[in-house]
Amino acid sequence: MNTQEAVAERIVELCWQHDITINGLATVSAVPPSTLKNIISGVSKNPGVVTLKKLCDGLNISLIEFFDTPVFRKLEQEIK
Repeated sequence: MNTQEAVAERIVELCWQHDITINGLATVSAVPPSTLKNIISGVSKNPGVVTLKKLCDGLNISLIEFFDTPVFRKLEQEIK
């Protein structure tokens, strides 16, 4: 799994945990639904930290909570 896939997976997981749809998350975080869908589908390969912070704010979590998961701890280096 690469970083982009891990970010997309984490967003979907958090939506499920918070019982919110992708469109609902877009609304509460002030991120355009198309941007969020592009992140999840893999069209957007490198979502910005400001966008991720807005998503975290919409979920009432910190960036640390977003990234503090086994998936992110086990990511391999992407530069080969």
